[in-house]
Amino acid sequence: MGRRRRLPEGEFAADIESLRHDGRGLAHVDGRKTLLHGGLPGETVKFHYLRRRSGRDEGQVVAVMNPSADRAEPRCSHYGLCGGCSMQHLQTDAQIRIKQQRLLDDLHELGRVQPETVLPAITNDSPWGYRRKARLGVKNVERKGRVLVGFRERGSSFVADLTQCHVLHPKVGTLLPQLSALIDSLSISSRLPQIEVAIDDERCVLILRVLDPPSEQDRRLLEAFGREHGLTFYLQPGGLDSIRPLTDGIDLHYRLPDYDLEFGFLPTDFTQVNSTINRRMVARAIALLDLRPTDRLLDLFCGIGNFTLPIARNCASVVGVEGDRGLVERARANAVRNGIHNAEFFSGDLYAATATGDWLERRYDKVLLDPPRTGALEILPLLPTLGVQRIVYVSCYPGTLARDAGELVHQHGYRLVSAGIMDMFPHTAHVESIALFEKG
Repeated sequence: MGRRRRLPEGEFAADIESLRHDGRGLAHVDGRKTLLHGGLPGETVKFHYLRRRSGRDEGQVVAVMNPSADRAEPRCSHYGLCGGCSMQHLQTDAQIRIKQQRLLDDLHELGRVQPETVLPAITNDSPWGYRRKARLGVKNVERKGRVLVGFRERGSSFVADLTQCHVLHPKVGTLLPQLSALIDSLSISSRLPQIEVAIDDERCVLILRVLDPPSEQDRRLLEAFGREHGLTFYLQPGGLDSIRPLTDGIDLHYRLPDYDLEFGFLPTDFTQVNSTINRRMVARAIALLDLRPTDRLLDLFCGIGNFTLPIARNCASVVGVEGDRGLVERARANAVRNGIHNAEFFSGDLYAATATGDWLERRYDKVLLDPPRTGALEILPLLPTLGVQRIVYVSCYPGTLARDAGELVHQHGYRLVSAGIMDMFPHTAHVESIALFEKG
């Protein structure tokens, strides 16, 4: 094993040269690259070291000598300790500017492409209380004499000691101390390591990962807490297929009012964490697709039909393909729920070396792609063979979008018409983006 590097003690000065995409300021101290949490370009700061690695150091800013005009006062008193956010010290408009530039830089550097038009960013009415899906850690900490519930500390597996989370939906974000006290009162308080949060347009589900079954008294305490605070508890004693409601389950759903649609989903299903941005994102995707009544559409990585069903309202037919069979079942049920008859759904492995399925025997005018972080590289060669003239690509990671954009442009004859970001996760370094490609 290598020897642990001894950290220099005390405070040190640094000039912040630039901002990395993860929100850390870049400086050079004694010739070494130094990444500083809380530093902004142009600032002179004082910091203390957090860790030293081969080739770079990491530190935490403790004082700012000349604050940047982009600096903001973090709303959260736990900012800097909690790992849930990384950009609260930066003005919201500056966050948007930096994320947009990261997308453009990745497209240029990784894909060797640039959009003909940069789309205006899709932003929130408020950058607070937006998060409807989350995974919270739970830990009975003996030295504190109580249970902690919250996100992990920055760069650590420890659960942060939080009194409130300003980015979580208020149904949960304002309730962390009460949740801590509730779990502390249970007989299985040391055997409950995690809570999954799922919130629809009205209600909130909390899935408790339990390593031992709760006692009858535990169940009564949970039921009473749920009634008092408008929460529904589910228990997960094993894998995902073991999840069951504590008492009665509920029909979680969200709406897209512009398309008169309602989507049912299970607490563990993938849904977008930010309902405001999701509605605006769907509207932009529909606009970029420029749908005609005769169009035949393909929606790849369709999930529960978040894009498929709005598309169906505006075209002749649409086919949705998804690898998760459970999500395909929910997508079909959502089509029935909304009286949509021109949408079909198929389960298929979109990462297979050779994709198969009846949906590949058809021709399509346009495609919507919404892949996970790994991107859609494997499926791209099929698109020209299916007759696709227009592609709207929704991405949760600009690096793989840039890679795939390069492939579409340089290998398959598409143009990158436009691209821009959507601020799905304010105050974090996460970048959601959308791009339009056209054939020829």
